[in-house]
Order: sequence, then C-alpha cells, then structure tokens
Amino acid sequence: MTRAFFNGQPAAAAELQPLALANYGHFTSMQVRARAVRGLDLHLQRLKAGTRELFDSPLEEARIRIAILAALDADGVDDASVRVTVFSRAFDYTRPDAVVPVDVLVSLTAPREADPKPAWVKTYPFQRPLPQLKHVGTFPLFQSRRQARRDGFDDALFVDPKGRISEGSVWNIGFWDGTQVIWPQAEALRGTEERLLQLGLAEIGVTQRHTPVEARALGGLRAAFAANATGIWPIAGIDDLALRPDPALMERLAAARATQPWQPLGPG
Repeated sequence: MTRAFFNGQPAAAAELQPLALANYGHFTSMQVRARAVRGLDLHLQRLKAGTRELFDSPLEEARIRIAILAALDADGVDDASVRVTVFSRAFDYTRPDAVVPVDVLVSLTAPREADPKPAWVKTYPFQRPLPQLKHVGTFPLFQSRRQARRDGFDDALFVDPKGRISEGSVWNIGFWDGTQVIWPQAEALRGTEERLLQLGLAEIGVTQRHTPVEARALGGLRAAFAANATGIWPIAGIDDLALRPDPALMERLAAARATQPWQPLGPG
C-alpha cells in the first residue's frame, strides 16, 4: 500500500488535487535501505534540475532529504521504495510561465528488487517528450507496457523515428557484444541506475561504448539487459529475436553495481 507525505506531513486529498488535475511536475524513484540510497547524489541533481526547468524555482537539497526522512519516520521504517514528486499547488495552466513555489510529495511502498527472470520485450514506436526530465506524463509508458503484455510479451521497448532503440517503459537497456557493453545512443531518459552501472563498469575495467542500435540490426549482439532503480535483469528476446541470457555478463553487472556506495540520507 502506498503512503504519501506532503511537505513532510501525511498527505490529504485536497493537497494532491492540483497534481492530479494539472498533471504537471516531475519525480524520481529510489530504493532506500537502512536510510541510504545508491546514487543519492544523482537523484538529488535530477530533482533540482527538473525544478529549475519546470518552475524556475530552486529546490534545496536539504529540503528533499528532510522530506524523505520525515516520511520514513512517520511510517516507522528504514527500508522502502521511495518516489519523490515535485509539483506546485500554485501552478496555473493559464499562466504556466509564472514563477511559483514548489511542493514535495514523498510516496512510500514496500522495498523492491528487480525480478531476475529474463524478460521478452516488444518494440513500439515512441519518442519521450522532454527526455531530459523524469516528468509525470507517464501515460504512454504504461499504456505501451499494457499493450505489450496483451500481445504476449513482458514489457515494451521503444524505438525512435529512425528505428533506433532508446529505452524501455520504465527502464534503460544495454547490450553485450561479447567483449564490451553497448549503450544505445538515442534520445531517452538517462536513468540513475544506468549511470551507476557505467561508473561501476569503468571501475572494474569493462569496456563500454555509446552507439546507435537499430532494432532491426541486432545480429552482432549476444545479450541484453535492463536496469532501473530496483536493479538489473536479463532480456531474453526482442520482438521475434531470441537473445540468450549471459550469466557471466550479469555477474559483471552485479559486480559493477556493488562498487557504488550507499549514500546516507541524513548525517551519520
């Protein structure tokens, strides 16, 4: 069950109405363990940059940390799946250019870990608007995932107008050609987990390359994987192309992930 906290206090329905009606804001999702987060600095950067872009307002790092800790305190937990959403009750769609103060909504659910089961995905044409922002316009993501499951697949993978693979519904994708990790080069939301993996792979000496990957030209790639804040999991196939999961690759990715420290939300 989701528990929501508005500016550090249990959220009331009236306080959430502006977000529900205007659907204007941005967010980040993270896994908290022992009140620490892998890649916390990346999540904080995302929230501060998104707030500047959408509201022309500052968002102090301390305010974000305090809001998350207050929610954990109120719920009496140290481990959780946490979503931090930034919006504004003062936002007026008739004057969207007005500078307005922002509100911070923290939502808690049970801790999650990625399902290690290999996923078979289906491609759909879609280009995320404003891919530099993790905004609340998630309708096409979930609808595509729903359609993929109705079509007998596990999830949706997006391709841009040029046929290049960009990202999954709520995850990033990477490939393995036998010697190096290939990150598809296309407009996409660059996830915090993707960045942590890149840092970790560099640390353990795995070669990486960014290059366009066409959905119809995957023959030279031996394996693929997905990643988001819950973890990593193998991709078993894309459309009608089977990709054999590579245990050695998954071990490398797990080792890379393990190099990235858990950063505390509060003072030690």
